[in-house]
Amino acid sequence: MIEITLPDGSKKKVEEGATPVDIAKEIHPALAKEVLSARVNGEIVDANRHLYADANLELLKWDDEGGKKAFWHSSAHLMAEALEDLYPGVKFGIGPPIENGFYYDVDLGGRELTPDELPEIEEKMKEHAQKKEVFERQEVSKEEALNFFKQKGDEYKLALIDELDDGDISFYKQGHFIDLCRGPHIPHTGYIKAVKLLNIAGAYWRGDENNKMLTRIYGITFPKQKELDDYLEQLEEAKKRDHRKLGKELDLFTFSDKVGPGLPMWTPKGAIVRETLQAFMRKEQERRGYKPVITPHIAKKDLYITSGHYEKYGEDSYRPIQTPHEGEEYMLKPMNCPHHCEIYKSQMHSYRDLPYRVFEFGTVYRYEQSGELNGLVRARGFTQDDAHIFCTPDQLKAEFTNVIDLIMVVFERLGFGGFTAQVSLRDPHDQENYIGSDENWQKAENAIMEAAEEKDLSTVPEYGEAAFYGPKLDFMVRDALSASLAFCWSIVAAICLFGSPLNKWLFCPSMTK
Repeated sequence: MIEITLPDGSKKKVEEGATPVDIAKEIHPALAKEVLSARVNGEIVDANRHLYADANLELLKWDDEGGKKAFWHSSAHLMAEALEDLYPGVKFGIGPPIENGFYYDVDLGGRELTPDELPEIEEKMKEHAQKKEVFERQEVSKEEALNFFKQKGDEYKLALIDELDDGDISFYKQGHFIDLCRGPHIPHTGYIKAVKLLNIAGAYWRGDENNKMLTRIYGITFPKQKELDDYLEQLEEAKKRDHRKLGKELDLFTFSDKVGPGLPMWTPKGAIVRETLQAFMRKEQERRGYKPVITPHIAKKDLYITSGHYEKYGEDSYRPIQTPHEGEEYMLKPMNCPHHCEIYKSQMHSYRDLPYRVFEFGTVYRYEQSGELNGLVRARGFTQDDAHIFCTPDQLKAEFTNVIDLIMVVFERLGFGGFTAQVSLRDPHDQENYIGSDENWQKAENAIMEAAEEKDLSTVPEYGEAAFYGPKLDFMVRDALSASLAFCWSIVAAICLFGSPLNKWLFCPSMTK
């Protein structure tokens, strides 16, 4: 027997090998029908995963983010199965869940998919869903995985497998469809009752314009038809309130092909709105001890190599600028963090100077793929209200608490009522991609969780979502229609660890995107 601890602290003795669904059945048969996935010791897994040791268990349903992600991830596989039926020889790139629904990047061998074909794919998806095909996980060796996709002639899956370690590869099978996947997935396809494929777009393989353009199919599914009907009605209403439409009608901002895609320009009316927001934020931060700074729009490439940002985010930045001086390279500023660190380093500081708080309305530039651009929500040039706090470890929690207070003031003044607070932590199974000592990470994570608890924030932990330099507390806000998260607002508060005795804090609400 093994002991399972539930979120309310209660414990259950179950037989070794029991699944989360089995445990749900013991609690109540109706509950078992709602379980889509489970969080076991902090990791989200299949609801049918067998448990062989004592564990903390949380059962995830449709109302839980982890449940939705498993539902939509499984729906992407269901769509891929339908595509394989309808378009023999189709090859598959990646098919993840997204904020609302899912997509799959596919290679149809030069065939152009049209919107008129989407209903047929939907019907085929429903046909497989009604069969209640079980999602079966299979651990495979790297050699087995390579041989399988070599036989299928799928170069995209082969490229993905090449980057994986032997012993860390799994397939998922439902019906006749087999895919390379880590999961998790819902128990079977029968949970998917309502299907809608929303649109088709082009997407370069791996986001690289030098690679082949694949067909990206977006879709969304629900466990009830009424939920889909409500969502589609909400989408129609959202079109009327699209910020790109309103921005043009109200004469707030504009774009120009001659200036470049993703580079907004603010008209006189828009500039007034933007400057009013900045004045509000400036006042709130200065009264809390933040000092304004201004940094250049470009910097030497070496700065971002030193900070570690270039290694992690270089592919998402504009290409380095060559100067007349041989070997000298500059970059358009993709983030403000290293610049603020250099300001701090420019003078000697006593511990009596801490905490040292600076802020900037800093414009940054990132080379987002053209297919991902979306007005002011996803742009190539945008301005962040970006602040950094240098403090001692003893000041850590207090400073974080003060940042939360500031965020709550902003939310209240601007009318953002519904939000989700997510604690973004390291991946416990893959810590090689993070810098800093385990001791500092533990202090930082504890400070975040303790500060959030003291402020009565209801938080959701997400493992693997931390930045490479530290954990974060992410605030994701709903739009005017209480629809998709983070479309209108995103505030990130992160502790950045550079191996020094001081911890650098990052607070960057995207106030003026």
